[in-house]
Amino acid sequence: MKFKSAIKPYHAAAGGLGSLEATTRFVIDSKNALKNMRNLLRMNKARGFDCPGCAWGDDNKSTFSFCENGAKAVTWEATRRQVDAGFFAQHSVSALRQQSDYFLEYQGRLTEPLRYNVTTDRYEPIAWDDAFALIAQRIQAMDNPNQLELYTSGRASNEASYLYQLFGRMLGTNNFPDCSNMCHEASGTGLKQSIGVGKGTVHLNDFEQADAIFVFGQNPGTNHPRMLHSLRHAADRGAQIVTFNTLRERGLERFADPQKPLEVVTPMAGTISSAYYQPNLGGDMAAVRGMAKALLDTQRQRIAAGEPGIFDEAFINQHTHGIDGWFAQIDATSWQTIERQSGLSEQQLRDAARVWQQAKRVICTWAMGITQHKHSVATVREITNLQLLGGHLGKPGAGLCPVRGHSNVQGNRTMGIDEKPPAALLDSLARHFDFTPPREPGHHTVAAIEAMLRDEVKVLIALGGNLAAAAPDTPRTCEALTRCGLTIYISTKLNRSHLMPGAESLILPTLGRTEEDMQASGRQFITVEDSFSMVHASEGIGKPLSTQQRSETAIVAHIAHATLGSSKLDWLALADDYGRIRDHIAATLPGFDNFNARCDEPGGFWLGNAAAALRFSTPSGKAEFSAAALPDSVCPAGDDAPFVLQTLRSHDQYNTTIYGLDDRYRGVYGQRDVLFMHEDDIAALGLHDGDRVDIETAATDGILRRVENFKLVAYDIPRGNLAAYYPETNPLVPLSRFGDGTGTPTSKSIPVKVTVAQPRVSARIA
Repeated sequence: MKFKSAIKPYHAAAGGLGSLEATTRFVIDSKNALKNMRNLLRMNKARGFDCPGCAWGDDNKSTFSFCENGAKAVTWEATRRQVDAGFFAQHSVSALRQQSDYFLEYQGRLTEPLRYNVTTDRYEPIAWDDAFALIAQRIQAMDNPNQLELYTSGRASNEASYLYQLFGRMLGTNNFPDCSNMCHEASGTGLKQSIGVGKGTVHLNDFEQADAIFVFGQNPGTNHPRMLHSLRHAADRGAQIVTFNTLRERGLERFADPQKPLEVVTPMAGTISSAYYQPNLGGDMAAVRGMAKALLDTQRQRIAAGEPGIFDEAFINQHTHGIDGWFAQIDATSWQTIERQSGLSEQQLRDAARVWQQAKRVICTWAMGITQHKHSVATVREITNLQLLGGHLGKPGAGLCPVRGHSNVQGNRTMGIDEKPPAALLDSLARHFDFTPPREPGHHTVAAIEAMLRDEVKVLIALGGNLAAAAPDTPRTCEALTRCGLTIYISTKLNRSHLMPGAESLILPTLGRTEEDMQASGRQFITVEDSFSMVHASEGIGKPLSTQQRSETAIVAHIAHATLGSSKLDWLALADDYGRIRDHIAATLPGFDNFNARCDEPGGFWLGNAAAALRFSTPSGKAEFSAAALPDSVCPAGDDAPFVLQTLRSHDQYNTTIYGLDDRYRGVYGQRDVLFMHEDDIAALGLHDGDRVDIETAATDGILRRVENFKLVAYDIPRGNLAAYYPETNPLVPLSRFGDGTGTPTSKSIPVKVTVAQPRVSARIA
């Protein structure tokens, strides 16, 4: 496939006609246009299906409840193209490794179970029963349960995730590496430490009541576009939106609502951010510390003058603990340190603090620009500190809002996909199912990959996802996968991981979110949880492409039955009727009473949030202020690595799924091997916009990490900071560099050097 490459600025607002054109193009290209139009009209609707893209909440008010990226996800899934044994008869695994990630997933849906033949280097058909028998044999032959890794994607339903974790724990392992380990782990960890709950505290309608919204480290225009509607409505009614984001992103500047005809056909668009600050990568904690320092100055001045203070003293005294230690840390932090680390001036941070001070109701929201640094937990807690100062918790229009990625990544964790399971969860499972679950922590994603490299993993099951492309240190991750005894991939589409088979490998084709799921008791629905702790029913409507495709829930149940039998639990009965699974969930997890009946509630039901009700499960019983010092250095580099790189998505991408080769809002077309750099940094290197360069990570372990032949693109980004797409730059992220207390790779703070590219011939085909 050939694509026309170009770099040309995009001057229009986010959304608008550009979004409609892109959506139409993807619907037509799916070769299934009528089916996809019907699907889109039923997405995020009652008795329809939940968007398989991001985890933003449903407003249940709009005629069309989907965004451009949601439309891409649906049309990408509902294609007529097929990958089966006939496809592999034409393509060896070795040959497919040379293709791009876009090429691989563009080939279509997996439509029959396949087993890798090392002799022919091809996947070949296998019967479902034979596949389940092979999995059971290999698991039963393990020396101990911890030789099994159970990886999970954030798209898996609550029902499939619950069965999956129950299967693993009945086997005796807590090895549940998942996609959350690589993105939002710091949000859960930091919030638990500060307020006792690892989730956001706001409802979607709180955005309709906030006076100020502080947006940290996220690009909703690409990653969760429906959020732009909430931000636009807030801005239109006068709320101040203050953005801290290293790159200048169109979706945070201007947005034209594609559902408003006048905004589609005219230049009309609404401004999103009232103030836009561009901190250094990893400088957000220093920026928030600067705001707090400015606010503390004002507080003391007012108190000294006999005037009322600006903090919510009643809230602080009744509901918080440890503020004096944080104030001492603020006093010990100089403005010089704050300015150097944040890259922002004292005046800019005082201006931002003034917006916070004047607002009665404040929301702070963030995403992976905050969570993929070494000090990410401390940064999440610093943001929480700021909110506690004003009592911006537990009242309408205020709170904390981490914006999750995949559509059910939060639900996966609620269901027990957690390598460090809470004791209450294990106690509940033990009582209800009459078994003794393991108590020792299992492997997160990085630990699982390291175990594979040590030849300790006999079986890997991947419930969705694309670990080879999603994980850091790509060559080492790919090697790790090939060292497993048996790899099992439960997937909708061909991806990079399938091309890294273990000694044995299976691909099991699964239904997508959009497709009808018929089981013995009839048509089934599943449930998901969004970023606001709302649980929604989701029911696919499209006919599956093949009778050989099975639901994730049914596949997990059959693996469990083949491995464990039915003496403890009738797994196959659960696959026959998902309502039975929900009954078990209701009996073992808080907040799910009468689960089946509540699935009919319009708009879903709220699980509740103790911290939002001002009940804090912390050692003090109160919200805890964090008194962490700023890091000595956000990203130690030095002369050998003068730049800090972040990996990010393009607009035609969702996680590792590459829908196309354009990044419209950043002005990049038909290519992905690009490096965004400030024009003055380009000139200082003696280079020009469009020149080709190699990028190399500062090595501390003797391993050379380099990607080659990237095109320089001058961009509005602070000097010394760089950005490039993943998975292309995942080879630069060391497995050994991860967040304190999280295991999350530091993909937003990679110390690198940039050199002129040597002429090479690329083996990768678009």
